[in-house]
Amino acid sequence: MTRILITSALPYINGIKHLGTMVGSLLSAEVFGRFKKAQGFETLLLCATDEHGTPTELAALEAGQDVRTFCDQQYKLQKEAGEKFGLAWDYFGRSSSRQNHELTQHFARLLWKNGHLDVRTTKQVYSHTDGRFLPDRYVIGTCPHCGYERARGDQCENCTRVLDPIDLINPRSAVSGATDIEIRDSTHLFLKQSKFVPQLREWIEAHKAVWPTLVYSIANKWLEEGLHDRGITRDVDWGVPVPDDIADGKLKGKVFYVWFDAPIEYIGVTREWADATGRGEVWRDWWEGEKAKDVVYYEFMGKDNVPFHTVGFPVTLMGTRPQEQWKLVDRIKGFNYLNYEGGKFSTSEKRGVFMDTALEILPADYWRYYLMANAPENSDSNFTFEHFAGVVNKDLADVLGNFVNRVTKFCAARFDGKVPEGGVYGPEEHALIADLDARVMTYVEYFEAIEYRKALAELRAIWVAGNEYLTRAAPWTAIKTDRDRAAVGVRMGLNLAHVFAHLSWPIIPTTARKIHDSFGETPEIIPWPEGPMAELLDQFEPGQVIPVPNVLFAKITDEQVAEWTLRFGGKESA
Repeated sequence: MTRILITSALPYINGIKHLGTMVGSLLSAEVFGRFKKAQGFETLLLCATDEHGTPTELAALEAGQDVRTFCDQQYKLQKEAGEKFGLAWDYFGRSSSRQNHELTQHFARLLWKNGHLDVRTTKQVYSHTDGRFLPDRYVIGTCPHCGYERARGDQCENCTRVLDPIDLINPRSAVSGATDIEIRDSTHLFLKQSKFVPQLREWIEAHKAVWPTLVYSIANKWLEEGLHDRGITRDVDWGVPVPDDIADGKLKGKVFYVWFDAPIEYIGVTREWADATGRGEVWRDWWEGEKAKDVVYYEFMGKDNVPFHTVGFPVTLMGTRPQEQWKLVDRIKGFNYLNYEGGKFSTSEKRGVFMDTALEILPADYWRYYLMANAPENSDSNFTFEHFAGVVNKDLADVLGNFVNRVTKFCAARFDGKVPEGGVYGPEEHALIADLDARVMTYVEYFEAIEYRKALAELRAIWVAGNEYLTRAAPWTAIKTDRDRAAVGVRMGLNLAHVFAHLSWPIIPTTARKIHDSFGETPEIIPWPEGPMAELLDQFEPGQVIPVPNVLFAKITDEQVAEWTLRFGGKESA
């Protein structure tokens, strides 16, 4: 049976992540992992913090801590924030782990042995004011390709072109803003990416049918513009050290570039998981050789990370051949950006909603549903509290919450809180069953294709179909003249609520559990409802006690919208 491996782009260690990062990698990966587990697949769902590089050094310096202490503290905060958001990773690791250090050095040694690494003297940016070499992302300036004035030295966020710091126009230090910088010689390792263009082109083309257009076009853009060899070491202290047995020790004191070791942490975290759970070498079965051939590997990320996952990391893995055969990604789900109130999220300016502050005002399921229903799949999207409130109130409170509340309360009031007996399903029920058979099949197809907007639109349509049926059946009216007819409506309504819990669990797991608790013991993984709807919607024996769950979703008021907009920063000032 196929095994499913899922990784999210690693969240950087600095600070709690905002909603854009959630929808673009963390939550989208986790939701898909729940879906595959519900279907019964052996699924490994992994993530980790990305801890190396100059940003970490500088953040630790600003916090007055040594780097390791800073990372330990930030890792704990991010792990706790994810757990509160319902991110149910099989393991949440760290790129600074021993396992990742060993694997990164192992890959580098093999690439060196195979002739895919080269020692070159390069021009590096040195800041006199800062008293240090500035890594790529800590040099900012104007992009020579699109004119964006805050392009980083490694990549322009605006046009996604890969850059070198010396390419920038009017470069300056991102640390101090100083312009008293000079270009100095420095020796570094380069990964010969240009040698792999034919292999990359063939591999990318083979995935055209299953990769989103966004991912496929970005990957091809890199190849069409000419793929350059990439420096994979840096003049910083914090990172994976370059072993002395590479290049005869010429790179002593240097560390690997964070974009070299961070993707390797996908393998590293699998090894961390195996070590932590006493599974020994089983981690290799997910990644290497014959045993990994039954694995389908999914990656989730924002569009700015796509190039490194369609070029850099694949080249690293391809370069280990023929000695080793490492698993390449099968499916990549790339997302556009989620903006906030017409502008960008900003940690420094406290603009936007972040994981911790989001949960201060509403439970996780409100956010989980909204983000997936409005995922920025085909274009950038914009978060506003007004739109958020509208979606929550209509979909979660009025449609799902109201349905469960109506049917369970009526059952309690008129049938002693027990599944009623009497009557049989008629044309109205059979029409609903046929409709839901088709809709659930469509819902699964969208989920399998990782088209979240379409999937959640279909889920909402399933909830709406249940509401419309209950309105037509009107057991509160039928009870006056035809108790059997009312019993049929309530029985169908209760079965619908139960099915809704199963269908909704990947998206809103806490709420799905609350609903399911009314119908019996809830398993850790609420399984996907397999089988025809005629069976799924006729499961409960008359007389079974059905407790009424508490209100599932409270409506958001206009006053709350105004308060939160003010608290989290309104429209971006010009």
